[in-house]
Amino acid sequence: MLALPTDVFRVLPSMLRFFVLFMGLLVAMFSFRITEFAHEYFTLPFTSVLAAVSTNLITLFDKDVLATGDVIQSLSTGFAVQIAPGCDGIEAVIILIAALGAFPAPWRFKLYGAVIGFFAIQALNIVRIISLFYLGQWDRHWFDWFHLYLWQALIILDALGVWLIWLRYLPKPARAKPASGTSA
Repeated sequence: MLALPTDVFRVLPSMLRFFVLFMGLLVAMFSFRITEFAHEYFTLPFTSVLAAVSTNLITLFDKDVLATGDVIQSLSTGFAVQIAPGCDGIEAVIILIAALGAFPAPWRFKLYGAVIGFFAIQALNIVRIISLFYLGQWDRHWFDWFHLYLWQALIILDALGVWLIWLRYLPKPARAKPASGTSA
């Protein structure tokens, strides 16, 4: 018969708590994300900001680019990309915030992780948007492949990487000192 180490039984309740809290936070945040209120007041303005930032970076090298709302368009080729919900990196941020929120750590460190993680994910997402803008002008097949497969995975891996780095830099919990003295 398989014998489990006794440490497993001490760790299991905290792992279960993390899992349940993580899943609850995911459901709550994704449920809010799909509401009309969130779409109108968060998603649309945020995707417009992403388009503007991406366009400003592109215009450092290519002046024939224009951002209109959440659309980036090449004035010379006519090609355009729209930053749709799901392409704004917010899902990865939600996953990261759910993991940070579910993990037993001081709130100050959770806030640091959320802020740094948000900017790390969005920085990579801007690279994603710019690369897709140029890939779409070059070859539609490669655009689709990078958009649907490679970049989706990389953005989620970015969130996972931020979380793992955040875990590494958390302060270690104080251990209880063993009782001193002898018992008879």
